[in-house]
Amino acid sequence: MAWTNPLRDPRDLRLPRIAGPCSLVIFGVTGDLAKKKLLPAVYDLANRGLLPPSFGLIGFGRREWDNEQFANFVEEHVRERCRTPFNEGTFAQLRKGLRFVTGTFDDAEAFNRLSDTVSELDRDLGTRGNHAFYMSVPPRAFPVVSRQLAACGLAHSTEGAWRRVIIEKPFGHDLASAKELDRVVSEVFAPESVFRIDHYLGKETVQNLLALRFANTMFEPIWNANYVSHVQITMAEDMGIGGRAGYYDGIGAARDVIQNHLLQLMALTAMEEPVSFTASDLTSEKTKVLSAIRLPHDLAAHTARGQYSAGWQGSERVVGYLDEKGIDPASTTETYAAIRLDVDTRRWAGVPFYLRTGKRLGKRVTEIAVVFKRAPHLPFETTATRELGRNAVVIRVQPDEGVTMRFGSKVPGTAMEVRDVSMDFSYGRSFTEASPEAYERLILDVLLGDPPLFPTTREVELSWEILDPIEEFWSTLGQPQPYRAGTWGPEEADAMLARDGHHWRMP
Repeated sequence: MAWTNPLRDPRDLRLPRIAGPCSLVIFGVTGDLAKKKLLPAVYDLANRGLLPPSFGLIGFGRREWDNEQFANFVEEHVRERCRTPFNEGTFAQLRKGLRFVTGTFDDAEAFNRLSDTVSELDRDLGTRGNHAFYMSVPPRAFPVVSRQLAACGLAHSTEGAWRRVIIEKPFGHDLASAKELDRVVSEVFAPESVFRIDHYLGKETVQNLLALRFANTMFEPIWNANYVSHVQITMAEDMGIGGRAGYYDGIGAARDVIQNHLLQLMALTAMEEPVSFTASDLTSEKTKVLSAIRLPHDLAAHTARGQYSAGWQGSERVVGYLDEKGIDPASTTETYAAIRLDVDTRRWAGVPFYLRTGKRLGKRVTEIAVVFKRAPHLPFETTATRELGRNAVVIRVQPDEGVTMRFGSKVPGTAMEVRDVSMDFSYGRSFTEASPEAYERLILDVLLGDPPLFPTTREVELSWEILDPIEEFWSTLGQPQPYRAGTWGPEEADAMLARDGHHWRMP
């Protein structure tokens, strides 16, 4: 009988999960995502001891760099943005595995050089044929990169080794393009080797949503239509489009955020308890929710879109969307989107889910607010409860990660007066260890081959089936309703909730 190390039991929490020998190839390594998120995440994983000494990082790009120049580029951006303290020893170890390949996506010879570099890492560093390919590139480049990887033999793993591909969103721009993208990628990589990154699913607070619901008896019994009035899921940004005009114009807020991030958050909020937290069981429950989502009959009344105009963002005067550099002055792309969705299940019958996202809003915040019904009978005078709102559980995804419970309490004094108060849990105050960045968790999961936090092909297709009819309806309308920068969106969005007797929560 073969001997096994009992400390390697996955249920044993004394040792962290550490990736085995492998390398990560980043296409688009000089782009903003790589500089701001991916390179710092790789360093932080190494600094936390979660990457092996036999780890390689290969950058692929058009720059005429040698390995030393690439290493200096990596060090510059790691020093600037790493979450953990910069350690010279850690980076010196990481530096040994840094390589750069110059080329373009249509250059077959460059991919042959990439294949040689991968073989060099296998031979000299001991990466054992295990390689992941991160496509931090525009979606139009996915097919050509996939085919080049297949042509040079990098897409197919040898016996006892693995090859994986990581696809950064967006996963198409509608259902048809998503299916075509999946067809092209599946020609090259097996389904279990494809990891679609949705960085929101890597956030600690999103994962804590599962713990909140299923590890506690105080929430699950009331997490249903008997007690819940409605649910609001918000992702608000206080910044504009920045330098993303070429990508954002024609895409808009709904495709950029609702189709992936917010629908995934909604699925996690509404799903039934999974049998386990394995990828197949989590996916099964999320897919049931996405399959049960019903669009409102009157899209004009229960969807809203807007476009930010000039205004004040804090103390700074900012321009409107149509005046941003690179934007067509006649653009009808929305920078704010809000929709109502219903879930046709016994648990959620009659409970509306409101999803909203926008740029240049009042503050940067992402949260899930589960708002409860009022008590059926209040044995108080009307004046005693005039400042009492509805009970709510608010899961703050970012930036101040935590959970707030809002409920009524008597105001000190001789009169019976009830007012809203909050009970707050914050990650920063409750745990001594800082939460890792989402990309740290997700990159490590790819290298470990652990897929629970990655959307499947079916989830992506269902999300487009939900959003496509809304986008088609919006395409028949004119200009989105303007809203001033620094406010909380257009009046249409307020009216949408008011028709249902609700109002938006102000984070």
